[in-house]
Amino acid sequence: MADNSTLAATDGTGHAASYAINAGDTAWVMICACLVFIMSPALGLFYAGLARAKNALSLMYLTVLSVAVVSFQWYLIGYSLTFSETGSNFIGDSTHFLLRGVGTKPAFEGQTIPASAFMIFQAMFAAITPALAFGSAAERMSLGPAILFIFIWTTLVYDVITNWVWASNGWLAKLGIMDYAGGIPVHISSGLGAFAYALVLGKRRDYHKNANAPHNVTFVFLGLALMWFGWFAFNAGSALAANARSVNSLVATHISACTAAIVWVLLDYLKTRKWSIIGLCTGAVAGLATITPGSGFVTPSSALAFGALGSLVCYIAIHYKHKMGIDDCLDVFGVHYVGGLVGLILTGIFAERAVIALGFPEGTPLDDIPIGGWLDGNWKQVPVQLAGIAAVSIWSFVVTYIILMVINQVPSLYLRLADEDEIVGTDWAEMGERAYGYLDYEEAEAVTPDNINGHTLDNSKKQNIHVARLKRLLMIDRSTVIRGAPDLVEAPVMDYGQQKDLGAYDLHSLKPPIPSPTNEVIIQNVQVNQIDDSNSLQHKPTLHHTSSNDDTIQVLSSANETPLGSSSNSAKSK
Repeated sequence: MADNSTLAATDGTGHAASYAINAGDTAWVMICACLVFIMSPALGLFYAGLARAKNALSLMYLTVLSVAVVSFQWYLIGYSLTFSETGSNFIGDSTHFLLRGVGTKPAFEGQTIPASAFMIFQAMFAAITPALAFGSAAERMSLGPAILFIFIWTTLVYDVITNWVWASNGWLAKLGIMDYAGGIPVHISSGLGAFAYALVLGKRRDYHKNANAPHNVTFVFLGLALMWFGWFAFNAGSALAANARSVNSLVATHISACTAAIVWVLLDYLKTRKWSIIGLCTGAVAGLATITPGSGFVTPSSALAFGALGSLVCYIAIHYKHKMGIDDCLDVFGVHYVGGLVGLILTGIFAERAVIALGFPEGTPLDDIPIGGWLDGNWKQVPVQLAGIAAVSIWSFVVTYIILMVINQVPSLYLRLADEDEIVGTDWAEMGERAYGYLDYEEAEAVTPDNINGHTLDNSKKQNIHVARLKRLLMIDRSTVIRGAPDLVEAPVMDYGQQKDLGAYDLHSLKPPIPSPTNEVIIQNVQVNQIDDSNSLQHKPTLHHTSSNDDTIQVLSSANETPLGSSSNSAKSK
């Protein structure tokens, strides 16, 4: 970002041209910062839809938490460590701690926007990056260490890598790396960070049964729509000016995303003979990630290759991830790391000086405009891109792994949920909240040594596994009981994608059977307290399902009940 479109051109005498703050450029960057912010909650919707219902809220929570924590870190030390003009080739210094000296003057020579506008735009980039990484750890990560992890990871991984690539004196910037809008700082770093997180946590306890069980495809669609919208600003705003290069970046971004979405849908159809909207959305994200490093270096025609090749390679990576033995729940590595890697290599091939020149003032001498990639005869550009990928990949993976292992040694900051909490779901066990208020809970299996799978971080041993009683979601809305047809009720949909028939089904086929002596009602002993509005809110109906054997299955729902299986109540469970 900082190497081509934002540095000053010369006036022909070797002196930097004079730049004044431009109101149009400033307004454009401010608007782009707001649009990039939208990408974080949009990512929350996207991730929540791909996960199961019992874990949806936690993923939304993490994306917004990332914005809050990273913005605070950026204000304290992050911006200074990343973009200090007086820093070393490896990391910035304390010049701009607490945003000292970040005001109305340009951030560095050649910009036409205030440093404060550049700062907030870059803050939104930093905010979404750790949120991307959480997708690989979904459905079994504890929320407790999240704040600490986000702060430390942003400081030691994102800030360091971004300084290498975009700071004026970063060593990769001096080497000549080409990364227009974040292929390395955002996608490579988050993809390897996600891989390390998944490796440390191990697989979900029911991984082989629920490897792919999106519960709300509508959320996925809405999340993709908002991310696509924000991605225009993510890439086009990286010109830091409302100029022709910014427009080229926007067009190339859109062409790549459209091409990738079409390719992915066709690949899905060839494999499954189904037209998948999940495939359409995933393909679009792959195309957006692939074009990110090259959007300001390549023509829209070259963007076709980015979208097609990025989609194909990401598709292969995702569908063969099981051979790696890593449970990357939401395919962060396969989409973002692989997409970023492909995009960086293709940038080294298709980058053109003619496109780079669009970001420079008219009359700038050709020798002052950086040369492109292989299309311009710059044969060393791809090796430079590969060197940058290798260095950042090693740093991101190793440092992330160390951070996670250290945090996991801190008492009460265990990275992985206890097994009973994982069965209950992160939302209820860790947050005490549910994405869908009409759902009830049913007492389920007792955890014994026989039904607990081993994990890399087995926190179940820290709990009394012989007496823990669990709850699992029973996705039945009482309003869907069909009056006059006592044997029918709408089917549960928690494990969306696994059930072949989502219509009504015979409750008598369930085990244990539910008796219906009068053949007029399905669920017996519904006690509704209607004393007043406040009591009705605090005391919800209690449903008793009695079986023919010695055990009784109860569906309990109470507004002030502490969720069984949570860390605060597990020891008290019987």
